[in-house]
Amino acid sequence: MAVNNEYTGDSIKVLKGLEAVKKRPGMYIGDVGEGGAGLHHMIYEVVNNSIDEAMAGYADTVYVSLNPDGSATIRDNGRGMPFDTNHETGRSALELIMCELHAGGKFDNETNGAYKVSGGLHGVGVSVVNALSTWLEVRVWRGNQQAEMSFAEGVPTTDLKISENKSGYEHGTEVTFLPSPNTFTSTEFNFDTLENWLREQSYLNANVRIIFEDLRGGEKKEREFHSVDGLSGFATYLDKSKELLNRDPIQMVKTVDDSYIEIVLQWTTAYTETSLCFTNNIPNRDGGTHLAGFRAGLTRAINKYISEHNTKKDINLSGEDFREGLTSIISVKIPDPKFGSQTKDKLVSSEVRPIVENTVSELLYQYLEENPTTAKLIIDKILEAATAREAARKARELSRKKTGPELGGLPGKLAGCSERDPATGYFAVAW
Repeated sequence: MAVNNEYTGDSIKVLKGLEAVKKRPGMYIGDVGEGGAGLHHMIYEVVNNSIDEAMAGYADTVYVSLNPDGSATIRDNGRGMPFDTNHETGRSALELIMCELHAGGKFDNETNGAYKVSGGLHGVGVSVVNALSTWLEVRVWRGNQQAEMSFAEGVPTTDLKISENKSGYEHGTEVTFLPSPNTFTSTEFNFDTLENWLREQSYLNANVRIIFEDLRGGEKKEREFHSVDGLSGFATYLDKSKELLNRDPIQMVKTVDDSYIEIVLQWTTAYTETSLCFTNNIPNRDGGTHLAGFRAGLTRAINKYISEHNTKKDINLSGEDFREGLTSIISVKIPDPKFGSQTKDKLVSSEVRPIVENTVSELLYQYLEENPTTAKLIIDKILEAATAREAARKARELSRKKTGPELGGLPGKLAGCSERDPATGYFAVAW
């Protein structure tokens, strides 16, 4: 085997600072190609910081603006990003947050206490946005002071400027950035994509007001999202065009130690399942341990109710029968969650599954017991789904038998061996 002597110790490169983000952006924000999720993930990362302030009880309003020059602005009325000196490095906290990976206030919740529960975990999000932006500007208001700083491709272009706060904002943070065409195939934000995501965030964070405006083009578009019903309102919105079995969504809420579980269920006459999962308000498109726990708890609760009320009628039930026509929203808020990647598409915290499973098993069974009329509608729907599934299975089996080989012969290699008998001249078949 040939040996390539050019592969030496000097071939090993160490990417410093934000170079790793620029080199492999997909690892941090997802697909950066045309139609990929990466571009909008830039806005998600900044908005998530504002939502974290809201979860901590310090903000109640978030503004998102798409500007005529293609940039985006996100502003909140939270505490305001700290800009005093970090004594460990001698640099301002604002510069550290914006320019260094894994720099943030969400690592040591026990001793720090800045955020008990948050969507941001790795100190990566906003610094990634900075690295992948042609330019980025930050303004912060804290009491009688205002701080400003500008960046280009993740590198400071101005020093931190601190002045008197004359803005009228008592506290908060504003980030404006222009995505870099060197990273993204397209840098044009999609209004509908952001509208749907921001609406989702308003349901996940009841009483937080989100104002979204699009200043591009000739006519201004503006949306305001504000939900007082939380996840129940979300389920009602998702099923607004469907026929409902339980008129009001089934809401299950439980707190276990530092973990908060909220699940909403809505059965409809539809045939498909809609299941949305969130951890600390971050959508988990690939589900994870909370989804697995939910499904296990759902199965336990309904099987228990059916067996105790003798309504099974000798039909074998499966998980898909329970979930036919079901809209479920699963939201967990936990300290130090673990995800499969920086984009947080899948929750992998093993301790979450039993908490969610027990919550659903206990509270759903209790609901069915207390609401027998609605329970009967749901159980009848499940039995109908099981009957239809079993009928479809038998039809497939019958169809395969009809299209199988004729009874009088064997196909291909299964046919018997034959040879001519030299004594009689006839063919003999050997099996």
